[in-house]
Amino acid sequence: MNGYISTNEAAERWDITKRQVQRICEADRIPGATRLGNAWAIPENAVKPTRTANQSSKKRSNKK
Repeated sequence: MNGYISTNEAAERWDITKRQVQRICEADRIPGATRLGNAWAIPENAVKPTRTANQSSKKRSNKK
């Protein structure tokens, strides 16, 4: 599909796992990412989302 990349391609570009890309898409953190059946179409100009302070502190507070 022109203008879009797969989760595999995004994972390679961003040096993270395919599953991490899927989770980022599921959390609606990539503008323009669209679910097509069981796959994600990610705009090819999308940048890797950065973690916010709220996300990292939330993760730490849940660990006990």
